[in-house]
Amino acid sequence: MFELPIDVDEIKGFLDAAEGSALQRAFRAGAALGPGLEIGAYCGKSAVWLGAVAKGLGTTLFSVDHHRGSEENQPGWEYHDPDLWDHSVGAMDTLPHLRRTLRQAGLEDHVIPVVAKSAALASLWRTPLGFLFIDGGHTMEAALGDYRGWTPHLAPGGVLAIHDVFPDPADGGRPPFEIYQRALASDLFCEVEAVKSLRVLRKQ
Repeated sequence: MFELPIDVDEIKGFLDAAEGSALQRAFRAGAALGPGLEIGAYCGKSAVWLGAVAKGLGTTLFSVDHHRGSEENQPGWEYHDPDLWDHSVGAMDTLPHLRRTLRQAGLEDHVIPVVAKSAALASLWRTPLGFLFIDGGHTMEAALGDYRGWTPHLAPGGVLAIHDVFPDPADGGRPPFEIYQRALASDLFCEVEAVKSLRVLRKQ
């Protein structure tokens, strides 16, 4: 495991240590094939786990997020955090928190934040990826858009990780599970590891 430069327990987010360690193994496994890219930065917890790998291996992690929060982060929803609400514009804004995290962690040279909607960026992307982490919006439209938009950019042999995969609907939303099932059914991916709600697959 790559040593973390700061205490990630202090960063807002829902990735635990077992999943973080699995993400590091996944990124390391695909890093020789190209840079890594995560969809869904939030405040930077996963970016620190993955950024430590990028720094250790001399590669790059692109961190893609529009930073206005997913549907469950909006006011009135279960995972709304009022500390992340920008009253001056009347919207969520997690970008300052991500930038602060990366600076504190000393990872600004290894993690490149990209402020954009995932689907819009995917249509313009041209660089083959060695690692892809899908942890963005959990509507079917968002999750499927991330899967369809980004997996073609993953190099053969590259590694795909999907967070919040819950086989039991009582445990969480279904779209991440649905795209995980779609990946397996496509015969383009084989499963490498399952750690809590994280699934890791390799592209054939």
